[in-house]
Amino acid sequence: MTIWLLRAVWATLPLTAGPAAAEVLRSWAGPPRTLAAAILWAAWAAGLLATFAPRPWGLTVTRTAGPLFVAAALAAVVDGSPAMPGAGAVAATGLAALLSGSPGFGLACANGAAYGDESRFPLKTPPPLFVGVLPVAVLVVGAGAVSGPLLLADRRWLAGAVLTVVGWAAVGATVPMIHRLSRRWVVLVPAGLVIADPLTLADPTLFPRERIRSVASCAAPRAPEGALDLRLGALRDGVTVTLAEEATLLRAARLRVEALPFTTDTLVVAPVAPEAFLAEAGSRRIPVAPAG
Repeated sequence: MTIWLLRAVWATLPLTAGPAAAEVLRSWAGPPRTLAAAILWAAWAAGLLATFAPRPWGLTVTRTAGPLFVAAALAAVVDGSPAMPGAGAVAATGLAALLSGSPGFGLACANGAAYGDESRFPLKTPPPLFVGVLPVAVLVVGAGAVSGPLLLADRRWLAGAVLTVVGWAAVGATVPMIHRLSRRWVVLVPAGLVIADPLTLADPTLFPRERIRSVASCAAPRAPEGALDLRLGALRDGVTVTLAEEATLLRAARLRVEALPFTTDTLVVAPVAPEAFLAEAGSRRIPVAPAG
């Protein structure tokens, strides 16, 4: 139901948010106005396609375009767009951005690229990234992609050329970083359980069913002593994976810190739908223990 609501809201953005954008663009010169309108239509069409064909790339598209539409709507209000169109644009784009970040859409996008008999459960976006780095990265993508071409369309050749080169280089460096957040999963496969998280582990790691003692809900903010906490600050509604014997895992390198091994028999992860994950794990004959 959430996904269909997202599709409906996104499909109607030209009607709910379009008038405010048109009002702002009305005062622009011809070529920049035409280019800006084309960019808005292209971003809307890419997002609409992503909602009807959920894939990991679609999650990146909607979670980038959605907040940028909100920023554009707020800019229209500040620029003097009439109250009703401006308020409608902010409400519609805000709802679209909110729904594109829903667990249901994340699950659909993750499993849209699943292979065979596997179920992918996205991992929650770390709060420090969600409230800090991610909004800045999204704004960098938006500003970097359009600033230079708009200046070129306005015949500001030197500034436009410089900003196009610098901006597109920034986009090329930033988009893969955002897309990594769309490819963080804990995956239930016929053989057991796989954790694929480039932010915490150097490589996707398979834990065979016979080596898993249990999985259980973990509501405590602190991980059990000796456990490898892979939640990255997402401290609510996690899942504890307890192994039958210790395993050595290679943690992902961060900044200038090399990848380091860590030996443990307990891991804590944060899938977006922990109850659904535990139910699916139980159906695949992985022992599910009471909450600890």
